[in-house]
Amino acid sequence: MRRILTLIILSGVMISGRAQTLEQCRSLAREHYPEIKQYDLVTKTEQYNLSNAARAWIPQVVLSGQATYQSATPTYPEVFQQMLTANGIDMAGIRRDQYKVALDIQQNIWDGGLSKANKVIAEAEAAEQRSRLDVSLYELQSRVDNLYFGILLLDERMAQTEAMIGVLDGNLKRMRTYYNNGVAMQADVDAIEAELLTAQQTLGQIESSRASYRRMLELFIGQPLKDKTLQRPQMQSIASNTSARPELNMFTAQQNKIAAQRKAINSSVMPRFSLFAQGYYGYPGLDMFKSMMTTEWTLNAIVGVRMQWNIGAFYTKKNNLDKLNTAEQQIALQRDIFLFNSDMQTTQQSGEIERLKRAVEDDSRIVELRRSVRMAAESRLENGVIDSTDLLHKIADETTATLNRSTHEIELLQAVYRLKNTLNQ
Repeated sequence: MRRILTLIILSGVMISGRAQTLEQCRSLAREHYPEIKQYDLVTKTEQYNLSNAARAWIPQVVLSGQATYQSATPTYPEVFQQMLTANGIDMAGIRRDQYKVALDIQQNIWDGGLSKANKVIAEAEAAEQRSRLDVSLYELQSRVDNLYFGILLLDERMAQTEAMIGVLDGNLKRMRTYYNNGVAMQADVDAIEAELLTAQQTLGQIESSRASYRRMLELFIGQPLKDKTLQRPQMQSIASNTSARPELNMFTAQQNKIAAQRKAINSSVMPRFSLFAQGYYGYPGLDMFKSMMTTEWTLNAIVGVRMQWNIGAFYTKKNNLDKLNTAEQQIALQRDIFLFNSDMQTTQQSGEIERLKRAVEDDSRIVELRRSVRMAAESRLENGVIDSTDLLHKIADETTATLNRSTHEIELLQAVYRLKNTLNQ
């Protein structure tokens, strides 16, 4: 008994190890999809933008040099020049060729909130880009789901077709026995054999389609499925019809970006205050009288507080704010359209789920009845009451009913998962 239990447990482990779940396929497809790399690029761009915004508070240093020649320079009044000459003092005045190597340093004290607004814009832009990636990758999930459930449907069709082949093969052997005993005609044998060949041909077509679907799924998940079977997901319940789609987060991120841009526009019309220091080495210096007496280069410096106010920013402020208001209204409209379409889709999918539930409830009884009819037909065939054509109809009816039941079960499961995808639950 213990050995039997051990074998059962090991068999279960081996089967689960060869199985692939829907969640695993979703996760692998997300990791394998090239667009996933965009998240790292968005983060790096955000860091660069935030670093640039923070550097607005780092002292700005400008090194410059110039050499000029002037058409005129400050001179002494003629009377004063005559007095200096009479006393033997030679003061030629400022030379027309002048030279300067300067260093300017400026430290912001208050920029009207512009650097803070730029930081918020950088964060908002990164959040918007991430939300767009979330939407794109969420659409990937539905594509993987469609392939996954498509393979499950083809698996069921294969299983039912193989079962039908088994039934036809058994009846073909029985009919050949009847023919050899002179009870049945060759036409009866040929009819069943033709139906068997048709079923085998159908099975080949299904296997080809299944292989194609599995290859496409392998491309999405980035690894071969080999002999792994796809597990049928568990039936899920719908908590509510409230949507939590990533598109809603994207609309919110876009609105946050507009709010940050609005703050930047308001900050652009504010005055800016800064400390500054200017130092230069050259000729003439700040001491003009000394420069009139000598052409030597000197060190000079100025420190102070500066106020700058770009009045021209007021000219475009209103239009820029109106543009943002228009963009915000467009986002609100897009959000309303998305919610409307989502509600319509949710209603349609909920109705489809109810229809499939009723169909599944009826399918089991239909399969039971069709099987009973087929078995009765096989019994009557043995007694020579009906011919092979009638039996083939009964077999086809049973196979169709069984296939319909399996198909409806998977379609119901797919419809539930499709609704959960629509609501992001």
